[in-house]
Amino acid sequence: MDGLSSLRPDEQVFEAMIKGWRNQQLARNLSLGYVNDQERTVRSFTRHADVMPWQWTPQHVDEWSADLRAVHGCVRSTLRNYQGSVRQFCDFLTNPAYGWSEECLRHFGTHPVQVVYDWNAATHADEAEGEPERRAFTKPELEQFFDHPDEAVLRVRGKGRKGWLPAFRDAALFKVAYAYGLRRNETRMLDLTDFGRNPEGREFGEYGTLLVRYGKAKKGSPPKRRSVLTVWHWTPRTIEEWISEVRPEMRHSTGRALWPSERGPAGRGPAAGLPVRRLPGRRRPGSRAGVPLAAQVVHHPPDRGRPRPAVRPAAGRP
Repeated sequence: MDGLSSLRPDEQVFEAMIKGWRNQQLARNLSLGYVNDQERTVRSFTRHADVMPWQWTPQHVDEWSADLRAVHGCVRSTLRNYQGSVRQFCDFLTNPAYGWSEECLRHFGTHPVQVVYDWNAATHADEAEGEPERRAFTKPELEQFFDHPDEAVLRVRGKGRKGWLPAFRDAALFKVAYAYGLRRNETRMLDLTDFGRNPEGREFGEYGTLLVRYGKAKKGSPPKRRSVLTVWHWTPRTIEEWISEVRPEMRHSTGRALWPSERGPAGRGPAAGLPVRRLPGRRRPGSRAGVPLAAQVVHHPPDRGRPRPAVRPAAGRP
């Protein structure tokens, strides 16, 4: 209001900057998760610099980057992404169309400038930025990885404890993700109707192809779709076992989601209590499906050409 001064103009102007930047990104059709990550990074840099954006200097970026590398152990790609977030925020503030330079001059006698340049930021020189320590699993390691969930299901069921249904789900989920080369969210968002026939692979029956509807999207674009062909003969048996034998016993199994427990109430978010971002590392029994003590043998090895036995619940299980 005219004639009144702001109680904390620096905080109010900064929050207005963040709000305006969020709106600008949402107007570009960027995902809400990406926008939240961008904001989180800028706020973290502001706390580290201990000054407001109109007081930032390249030295603040250098000190922050050194702290990320030396103290927090950020890898190269993470550091570059963080620096890119600050660069984009500074581009927004220095754009004359939004008037933040004039606003800062009026309140603080200075204005924001770009502080992330090519000479003080990590470059994207190679498409493959993975650390050399990372490698693909060997076949024995894959065998061990998929054997562990199968054994966990039998162990839980053998002790008469609850939890064999989630263990069965996890096992089937891992194997479907491996069979079709899916990302985490691509796997989580599968529906029962995403499977179809392949005229060139009739031996796979109703599971000859998989339509991935939530593929990795480009900036400002909806999720990318693609179709993946079934290549292993154990894959249809694994899926059929889960859909017809075990999934009906799960809660919320009346919906169309392939993994009902991995969706929130609206059908898109994570279910409560399930750390879907960290599937491979969680302590829950994490793999294959199958359980009761009375069982018959079915083949569905996830890796080698030789079949591996898997346990399927027999009729009359509790």
